[in-house]
Amino acid sequence: MDANGAEIEAPVTFRALLRGESALVPLGASAALFLVVGQRWLAILPEVVMSSFAFAWLFGMIIVGSMSVVRHAENLAEILGEPYGTLILTLSVSAIEIVTLAIVMTTGAENPALARDTMFSVVMLCLNGLIGASLILGALKYKEQDYNLRGANAYLSVIVSLAVFGLVVPNFTFTTPGPTFSGPQEGFLVVMCIGLYTVFLAIQTTRHRAFFVEHGEKVDDDDVVPGPARDWGVVRLHVAFLVVYLALSLYLVEKLAVLLDHGLDELGAPPAFGALIVAALVLAPEGLSGIQAALANRMQRAVNILLGSALATLALTIPAVVMIGFYHHTTVVLGLDAIEQAMLLLTLFVSSITYTSGRTNVLQGAVHIMLLLAYLMLIIWH
Repeated sequence: MDANGAEIEAPVTFRALLRGESALVPLGASAALFLVVGQRWLAILPEVVMSSFAFAWLFGMIIVGSMSVVRHAENLAEILGEPYGTLILTLSVSAIEIVTLAIVMTTGAENPALARDTMFSVVMLCLNGLIGASLILGALKYKEQDYNLRGANAYLSVIVSLAVFGLVVPNFTFTTPGPTFSGPQEGFLVVMCIGLYTVFLAIQTTRHRAFFVEHGEKVDDDDVVPGPARDWGVVRLHVAFLVVYLALSLYLVEKLAVLLDHGLDELGAPPAFGALIVAALVLAPEGLSGIQAALANRMQRAVNILLGSALATLALTIPAVVMIGFYHHTTVVLGLDAIEQAMLLLTLFVSSITYTSGRTNVLQGAVHIMLLLAYLMLIIWH
């Protein structure tokens, strides 16, 4: 108790924080096993049962690691407040996505369309699957939910611009054959993505923070919480654990990429199926957080997470894959085929309609889920 009779919260110690980090044991053991074995583990690739078990185990461990990243990002969100917490979460998972894509791109046979297919899968899973599930589950529990319309429109304006210019326009240029950009065009695309995302982050964290918080929540852009009000030791611990989980997850992703590439070759599966698996892997943590936020009647946080994930994929992953392609002297196909273009444009159009009223309902979620099912159907029967 303090002098005013208020209860003082006990400080969080390193030992207390460590007790909640049981996920470090299987993650660390898995990474250590691959480190000790070295390249000898590749001998299991021809064995279907062993390689399938290894793939399932690695996939699960990476999900566990990613969820731990999300957990620490959400703890930082509680300490730092919105929208900084969501921003930390989005950037952390974007790092997993970019490095995962870089590893998969440089593993196995050259696949110039892999990055495009993965980004398209992320956008479709996020804007249709995860948002649809959040809208339906939130509506079933609360009927209608509120969100900040200005924030949703800010997200969508950038998402639509980058999606169309990055994934559709390359089909209609004449400087290079095929659905690709020339060097100068790729350079402009990189500048456009990074520039727009920088401006977006500026309005999200400073100038227009009120767009990205719950209705009625007071935001003073000039108000800075003094240092003593925050336990910076706890902040540093959460950041340290977040980095450790990121590092372990990314190390295991490298091993998973080998198994994924081998499995797709053996099964003769369409390349889009591999892209879908990668997209599901990197989106699982954010998707679960978004759905949990909707179930807790925090639709604004769900909007921030899910639309923020789609935006980060386009704004950060496109420049990353372009630069990876330039570094490795490989062609990066960006333009979608005709059916995928139609699905992307339909998804963007429906998303723009969904976020026009400031309130959500179950019908909107059902429409998005049906678009996701249509996308999955077209992967099988293209």
